[in-house]
Amino acid sequence: MQDAIQYIRTRVNRVPKLALILGSGLGSLAESALNAIVLPTADIPDYPRSTVEGHSGKLIFGELEGSDVVFLQGRVHFYEGHNIRNVTFPIRLLHALGITHLVVTNAAGGINDTFRPGTIMFIHDHINMTGQNPLIGPNGDGGPRFPDMSNPYDSDWLRKAEHAALKRGIATRKGVYIGVLGPSYETKAEIKFFRTIGADAVGMSTVPEVIQAAYFGMKVLGISTITNMASGMQGPLNHQEVMDMGIAMRSDLETLVKGIVQETL
Repeated sequence: MQDAIQYIRTRVNRVPKLALILGSGLGSLAESALNAIVLPTADIPDYPRSTVEGHSGKLIFGELEGSDVVFLQGRVHFYEGHNIRNVTFPIRLLHALGITHLVVTNAAGGINDTFRPGTIMFIHDHINMTGQNPLIGPNGDGGPRFPDMSNPYDSDWLRKAEHAALKRGIATRKGVYIGVLGPSYETKAEIKFFRTIGADAVGMSTVPEVIQAAYFGMKVLGISTITNMASGMQGPLNHQEVMDMGIAMRSDLETLVKGIVQETL
């Protein structure tokens, strides 16, 4: 970790307080950054490698709406074979650099049948069905042994983000995200169960990152783009559909993210 921190600090003069993690098909949002400094994650010591299409593997430091930000293109997932420490390495690194606010985006499948593809959903809570927790093991990262998870997605920040969306005419919903291990998509029976226990959308990321961020006391805002309906609610699922819908939603999401940076920080 120290080698990674040193590598970044010798190349970036100003470390922002805000980081944005970009989900599948959403990596192009980083093109909005001005005066960008691009660091391929392959060059950062100990940084885990992403192998999934739509996750290019870059840290991009720059300015957005007058604020310093860092975009993370290329999260890593359990289903690539990474262990839990690798999956949450970026969060520990961002915290060590001084990041205090985290916007986590993802592409998700809609479980709530009123959340059609193209819906932007603010995450107000999550359900962890990965069978993993990044805090298992020795408590050596400086946070509490038993962190509170009653408000992992900062409710005040969420309200401000909803207001920013409303001002810009962007329709949003609010819901519960359920995180699964992947890489296989869910069965119809699993989706029926997830709906029964209160999930509105499902995906294969985000939950471990948010648990790690909550451990550090970071403020988190979660945004899901509903790119497809979950298993049993439409035809067969495929990753290209996820990518295509993420690209189609870019304009609204870019406007929303800029509004959040401009008005809520």
